[in-house]
Amino acid sequence: MTDQSSPSAHVDVVGMWVTADGFIRQELLPNGRYDEARGSRQSAYTGRYAVAGSHLDYVDDTGFTATGDVRDGILYHEHLVLFRENDPRRTAR
Repeated sequence: MTDQSSPSAHVDVVGMWVTADGFIRQELLPNGRYDEARGSRQSAYTGRYAVAGSHLDYVDDTGFTATGDVRDGILYHEHLVLFRENDPRRTAR
């Protein structure tokens, strides 16, 4: 039986995630916080996130909630598609 609270039960999401055009940059920090930049607007959205398997639940600092899922190394966050910053698929689109 797998313990869902163990780190091995969760996808590693820590790091910088970026849209294909680079306009949205979402940094998922190891302490469960995130910082999202949009265009030249740094820290446009900040808040916390939790990971359960490959699913993410977000709560921004104003109380707005969102979800995301990692599939095949790509983060699908509501209507956004985000890639790891250095993922070659990001620029191949």
